[in-house]
Amino acid sequence: MASDTSQPKMKHELSLLDGTMLVAGSMIGSGIFIVSADITRNVGSAGWLIAVWLITGFMTLTAALSYGELSGMFPKAGGQYIYLKESYNKLIAFLYGWSFFAVIQTGTIAAVGVAFSKFAAYLYKPISEDHLLFPYNHYLQPGEVKPTFSLSAAQLVSIVLIFLLTFINTKGVKGGKIIQTTFTMTKLLSLFGLIIFGFLAFKSDIWTANWTNAWDMHKLDIGTIAGTPGDYSTYAINAALGAIAIAMVGSIFSSDAWNNVTFIAGEMKNPKRDVALSLFFGTLIVTFIYVAANVVYTGVLSLHDIATAEKDRVAVAASHVIFGDIGTKIIAIMIMISTFGCNNGLILAGSRVYYSMAKDGLFFKKTGELNKSGVPEFGLWIQAVVASILCLSGRYGDLLDMISFVVVLFYVLTIIGIFILRRKMPNAERPYKAFGYPVLPIIYILMGLAFCTLLIIYKPEFTWPGLIIVLIGIPIYYISQANVKPERDAVV
Repeated sequence: MASDTSQPKMKHELSLLDGTMLVAGSMIGSGIFIVSADITRNVGSAGWLIAVWLITGFMTLTAALSYGELSGMFPKAGGQYIYLKESYNKLIAFLYGWSFFAVIQTGTIAAVGVAFSKFAAYLYKPISEDHLLFPYNHYLQPGEVKPTFSLSAAQLVSIVLIFLLTFINTKGVKGGKIIQTTFTMTKLLSLFGLIIFGFLAFKSDIWTANWTNAWDMHKLDIGTIAGTPGDYSTYAINAALGAIAIAMVGSIFSSDAWNNVTFIAGEMKNPKRDVALSLFFGTLIVTFIYVAANVVYTGVLSLHDIATAEKDRVAVAASHVIFGDIGTKIIAIMIMISTFGCNNGLILAGSRVYYSMAKDGLFFKKTGELNKSGVPEFGLWIQAVVASILCLSGRYGDLLDMISFVVVLFYVLTIIGIFILRRKMPNAERPYKAFGYPVLPIIYILMGLAFCTLLIIYKPEFTWPGLIIVLIGIPIYYISQANVKPERDAVV
């Protein structure tokens, strides 16, 4: 049967710069400005604060370099979903796509939307999370418990933002690309400015105090937990590892979404080359910025001030020290720009996964259709609806815990897939090969499994729900395939 050439097609309009900006822009949202407070509360020292960001940066760069091989082998829309399907089978790919739709991408969009509102409220209090619109219009007072079923002004603003960006992206990839590149460039320059002026504003007494005994874990100190200083018992070491894993929830969330460029490979001008390079350049830039920003935090704020920053706004507190009163407003605007651009990238890329799933008969058929602008419009809108529901359902921190666990679990499976594909497709074209193979991919797999295991042990109240969401996909998959005639998929 001849193909229908009248059907809309994806447009190849994204360059290497656009891809790099999508990686960096999707990664830099709100986390770097907020999560260092929670990390500090968990590890209690400057050394371990920086170490958590370095460990996360190493894992992110290693994963991105490994994905470069996969992106060169399968340069088409869907990215990680395609890699899992080719490495394993349609069930594993569906579980990823289902989790991506139910919590990974939609949850990240929701969390970044909530963060946008949190910083917008710094400039205009009526849109804060403390301003309840339902069930009654009033501001929460100190110590007052928020009603179980309620709607705050911040949640409403988050939902409006999500729908606005979704609408823009239904008009074609070009508009989303312009927003992404412009906003990412702006926030990169702003962050570099914050870092440079931050180093100039270093306070020697604060730096010395923070970095004296910089490797003592104060909250979960090995000696304190074991009962005597210097006790390196198995229990004490496990507790320290647990503290690091819990602390990494925030840093991993802040470093996530780097893989979004793989989802839009079908719209890259030269996907075999540019997806891998975008992954490398984008993650390298962001890793440097994240570590440098946290060094600045420890040079201008005491550990106590970092850990107890109002509503975890560490960057606002640091900016106040660096720039004075006007600095807090500057940083709030900067973070609004950052989260706006971040959510644009997440929204743009996410629907391409549902598009690829629909083409395989694993998702709503309508998500596999392109509108006249060449984008999967229906997938964009259902993604917006689920993200909006998540905005209403949970707090920022709850979403972080669920997302980080599930995300790393699938990253591990995808990188294991590199080893599987080397056996299944030894002669396949590989424009790039995983850097440091097999050592670095193995190190990532071990670190990722350790992270997930420790989270199950130390944060079960949020990691188990994330795992349950993944497992719910199994019966959904078989129900959806019950009436589908077997396809003649090549077994590779």
